Amino acid sequence: MAALTDLTLAAARDGLKKKSFSAKEIAEAHIKAVEGARALNAFITETPDKALAMAAQSDARIAKGEARPLDGIPLAIKDLFCTEGVLTTAASHILDGYKPQYESTVTSNLWRDGAVMVGKTNLDEFAMGSSNMTSYYGPVESPWRRQGDNRPLVPGGSSGGSAAAIAARLALGATGTDTGGSIRQPASFCGIVGLKPTYGRCSRWGIVAFASSLDQAGPFARDVRDTAILMRAMAGHDPKDSTSVDMEVPDFEATLDKGVKGLKIGIPKEYRVDGMPAEIEKLWNQGIEWLRAEGAEIREISLPHTKYALATYYIVAPAEASSNLARYDGVRFGLRVNGDSLDDMYERTRAAGFGAEVRRRVMIGAYVLSAGYYDAYYLKAQKVRALIARDFEQAFGQVDAILTPTAPSAAFAIGDKMDDPIAMYLNDVFTVPASLAGLPALSLPAGLSGDGLPLGLHLIGRAFDEATVLRAARTIEKAANFTARPGAAS
Repeated sequence: MAALTDLTLAAARDGLKKKSFSAKEIAEAHIKAVEGARALNAFITETPDKALAMAAQSDARIAKGEARPLDGIPLAIKDLFCTEGVLTTAASHILDGYKPQYESTVTSNLWRDGAVMVGKTNLDEFAMGSSNMTSYYGPVESPWRRQGDNRPLVPGGSSGGSAAAIAARLALGATGTDTGGSIRQPASFCGIVGLKPTYGRCSRWGIVAFASSLDQAGPFARDVRDTAILMRAMAGHDPKDSTSVDMEVPDFEATLDKGVKGLKIGIPKEYRVDGMPAEIEKLWNQGIEWLRAEGAEIREISLPHTKYALATYYIVAPAEASSNLARYDGVRFGLRVNGDSLDDMYERTRAAGFGAEVRRRVMIGAYVLSAGYYDAYYLKAQKVRALIARDFEQAFGQVDAILTPTAPSAAFAIGDKMDDPIAMYLNDVFTVPASLAGLPALSLPAGLSGDGLPLGLHLIGRAFDEATVLRAARTIEKAANFTARPGAAS
């Protein structure tokens, strides 16, 4: 059975259709793997009974010759997606016991295509973090370890549970959400592929909100083809989400191997930041050479407002979070801590229910939206955001995709940087600009650090041109031939 957890999603899909094994067998193999890797704390809620029931339905359809695109494929779902009748916590104490009576659109799309849920994955509380250490349910451990150092490492955040689950072979694919890098940075740290689609490509309906103008659902997988397969299933117009775009979803898998010959790839000079580790710079240069060797034209470009992106993000995102999280008041659902008055109950519930990082961001957001500071901070940040988007628009007049590093370092040890929020926020320095502009961006593993940890390369594309991003990623994937595996998957 162990071999079933080593299959790619595409290989498992093809094997199921050929009846080389059953959906029940592949579900059981992954349920066993999840149970054997609980030390990683990648899951908040395991759903073995649901997985077996869904697998039985897949087997019945396959037997009738009515297989759906993802029939029998075991997936892990970030615990930010509402799942009907299944505990949904956003990794926060304030949502204790919350079982939605409805299903998010993205997960509905996956179940429509026959996928199987093995569980709900851990994350930074309300998706606020870059390490998966702010969860009420405790930190997630990466299955990776540094050579000669057995200290547990962070998987990245906020979607760290999903990324760790894929790297540890606990599911064949997973969902994540990305607000400022929360799919791409964990993908880089865990040596897997993660795609943030264009804002509006995947419905946000039924996803617990952090920052509504930035949040976007996307897939994790172990290779680019599997990511393309999941992307097609997850995407699509949703009338329940006013920001969802009514646009045809291409068959991303069909165009993967078109190569990059004739494509123009931009290299932004502003991303060569002071103090960038030599191994990150070396990998970036290697990525440039791989694309050039396959016929791409490399062009230096300028994104002059990049230096303001992180500051802009940490005004806009907390402002939206402070508004979105106002609904958690102890009245309608989740945790309630009784008080002497209604106001006292609100205060006690929110103080007990929210962790330190969430409280920090809510307070920052309330401050920048307050009278006297709105113009100085929030309005100015929105203007800078428009300039950042314009930089990308001008760059895409010259190039078809942009290549950068994903993160400024490999994974760090659990506990590092926790006493320095600014150092933690800097993890998103390369990923935030694409989020502010609403553009598709992907991280894929392309090499190892000096101490044997994965390093990712990052591709950014034009709005709704995930197909070109995936094509370029597939070209790098073939050249990099990244085959390293984590050594501590249990």
